[in-house]
Amino acid sequence: MRDPALKVTLVPSGDGARKASSDEDITVMKQIVERGLRQGALGVGFGIQYTPAASRWEILEMFRVAARFKAPVFVHIRHMGPAEPDALNAVQEVIAAASITGAPAHIVHITSSGLSQAPKLLQTIQEARARGLDITTECYPYTAAMTRLDSAMFDDGWQKVLGISYDKVEWTETGERLTEATFRKYRAQGGEVIMHMIPEAVVNLAVPHPLTMIASDGYIVGGKGHPRGAGTFTRVLGYYVRERKLMPLMEALRKMSLAPAQRLESIAPVMRNKGRIRVGADADIVAFDAATVIDKATFSQPTLPPEGMRHVIVAGVPVVRDGKDAAGVFPGKGVRAPVRQ
Repeated sequence: MRDPALKVTLVPSGDGARKASSDEDITVMKQIVERGLRQGALGVGFGIQYTPAASRWEILEMFRVAARFKAPVFVHIRHMGPAEPDALNAVQEVIAAASITGAPAHIVHITSSGLSQAPKLLQTIQEARARGLDITTECYPYTAAMTRLDSAMFDDGWQKVLGISYDKVEWTETGERLTEATFRKYRAQGGEVIMHMIPEAVVNLAVPHPLTMIASDGYIVGGKGHPRGAGTFTRVLGYYVRERKLMPLMEALRKMSLAPAQRLESIAPVMRNKGRIRVGADADIVAFDAATVIDKATFSQPTLPPEGMRHVIVAGVPVVRDGKDAAGVFPGKGVRAPVRQ
């Protein structure tokens, strides 16, 4: 067996995405995950859609490690949308693993993972929770997703799985919609793409749904990417709350602050001081104009700042004042669970 003290990199690497793990591999991965949890990791992430060769036993073994630490698992489910084997099958895998091991589970991106099946996934999660399972989920308020074109998500059969073709895939560097020829070119090159694939009706259902938290899942590469990185929360406040009136303001705030904090409280007690405004809580506060707040970021200009966000205070220090960034101010600190011997 390999020495678990050897330097390791994040998986999958090399052919790790498309090659089944051996029993020895699984043993080493369990040791790596346990070491991370002992060092204060907030949970265990699973990108099963990106590692299609991962066996159900491998996933179950990682759930078992998380369960020993009462650590939540954050799962990008194995299958997407209605094409068989479908997203419902994949959610059932997560629910079964959580039920067997007792690990808390969080299913990520219920809209982009579920696509037209998202309503069925939400009902299934709700029913599992009613039977005592600790399962949560989230979404972002857009009808498009983003990932890397060179990932396993775009292996053969992707059009059937995602329910789209080349013209709904956007190369972030140029904004161009792909063709079969440019798909092959850019896939060999590697890089980020936007997938315009989430039905609007699904987003309209999921954003105000009582089960969902709001999460951005945003990142920017060279100034290009998805507008969710800069616009998610103000889009909820401005478009879904004020303009569409799909949910009350206080419910939206709960979804974006208290609910995520509560998801992590069991593993990181410091989160009990997040998502609340009260004496003794961390002074992480935003002040916005509910009548004007709105996102401005677009797919062509994904980093545009929002309007109506007046002040942002982190650990008692203003990082946005009167709508302008405070240059060179970085008061935030990483959150971690207690270190265990």
